[in-house]
Amino acid sequence: MKLPNTTPKSRILATLMASGLALSAGLLASSTTLTPVFAEAVRVEAPMAPSFADVVEKVSPAVVSVRVKAKIQPASDRNGFFDVPGFDNLPDDHPFKRFFRQGPGERNFRDDNQRDGEGRERPVSQGSGFFISEDGYLVTNNHVIDGGTAFTVVMDGGAELDATLVGSDPRTDLAVLKVEGDRKFTYVAFTDDDKTRVGDWVVAVGNPFGLGGTVTAGIVSARGRDIGAGPYDDFLQIDAAVNRGNSGGPAFNLNGEVIGINTAIFSPSGGNVGIAFAIPANIAKEVVGDLINGGIVERGWLGVQIQPVTADIAESLGLEKAEGALVTEPQDNSPASMAGLESGDVIISVDSEKITSPKDLARKIAAMKPGGKAEVGLWRNGKSQSVSVKIGTLPASQTEASAAPKTPGKATELADTGLSLEATGNGLVVVAVAPGSDAEERGISAGDVVVAVNSENVSSIDDVEKAIADAKDAGRKAVLFQIQRENHNQFVALPVVRS
Repeated sequence: MKLPNTTPKSRILATLMASGLALSAGLLASSTTLTPVFAEAVRVEAPMAPSFADVVEKVSPAVVSVRVKAKIQPASDRNGFFDVPGFDNLPDDHPFKRFFRQGPGERNFRDDNQRDGEGRERPVSQGSGFFISEDGYLVTNNHVIDGGTAFTVVMDGGAELDATLVGSDPRTDLAVLKVEGDRKFTYVAFTDDDKTRVGDWVVAVGNPFGLGGTVTAGIVSARGRDIGAGPYDDFLQIDAAVNRGNSGGPAFNLNGEVIGINTAIFSPSGGNVGIAFAIPANIAKEVVGDLINGGIVERGWLGVQIQPVTADIAESLGLEKAEGALVTEPQDNSPASMAGLESGDVIISVDSEKITSPKDLARKIAAMKPGGKAEVGLWRNGKSQSVSVKIGTLPASQTEASAAPKTPGKATELADTGLSLEATGNGLVVVAVAPGSDAEERGISAGDVVVAVNSENVSSIDDVEKAIADAKDAGRKAVLFQIQRENHNQFVALPVVRS
């Protein structure tokens, strides 16, 4: 049988209809088994950040809070009208008598006042500390315990233990306490902070604001900071958050070793701004050892007044670099004077170790044992030499004499210096200083006495002028004046004006 003839248009339409039915059936079938597919979550493979948890877990039991109390002076048992004569002899039936005698149901104010004052101890400070031995020795700051009469150590777990003061050293702001008892304490050790580098991690543990054990972290920002706290300043600067109450607490490296003792902060606002200072471990080890062994710290003593060597002073003395410590005056009967050190000497080394500044000299001498000898390298009269010095013991205190007032008379103006001088028989007194002159800029003032120029004693204007001329002939750009002020010497370099 012959099939009916179909047109292309009808074939196309039939094909589309069949395809649509098939697609509809497929969608209907798939709708019954549809499974949602979620986009993959974002994940970044970052390097593992350091965690301080292991360090903190190990060292925290060794860190304590230190509470300090001090006895207050007994208050007077008389207040207000009590100190008026006759009031304590009032008749028994006088209404004010109750203030002096306690009757039934009455309060004896005199007894209360005495009980509140006599023998009472009040909290005066609170800081941090840490154990350095299992038998109970612990370290804190001197300024935490200063003035205290009773000390309480609060352990990491909250236990409170009494402690006694072993010794303290105000010059380095360190103190040692001792907790007695049969128990063994978790303790930490000092490291060699010379191996600590700027940029190393540091973990500070302490008791800021009395909150209890608190941990902060940062890095060592700088070394050798001088903040004007004392003659032996050599602080580590760290940026870990340190606040009030952290004083005396340890700063740890990632091995759990103490690299420093948190002591001071720079804070215009009173809170942490990321600049804190810690006593280096090497200094602390020596001082703490001395305190434990004898309760005091013995330091070496040279016995000289010194000042920095500026570029002008170095030029006037013929030194290549502005380094060393310029001796302004050896003290009487000191190791320096007995060894022959003189005003105008520049100490450039001690036992072959270079001296860069007065602070450097003070630290090196203080670290020496009294009674030993040291070879002190000097720059004197344009050449180097050395002397042997027997190191003394730093006196606990030193008294200073004041200079007798000078009465200036007729003065002579010294050309090109801005100084008007008058001979006194023992140097030349400065009568006037020209405003805007080099002398005024460098701090010379009326009443100062010029005792030497270029290490040569002067007693007349001619002596000064000759010393200046000699400096010019030697090609120097500055001349060194030794100035005496209130019994203290100081050196000032004035530029040479060439004709």
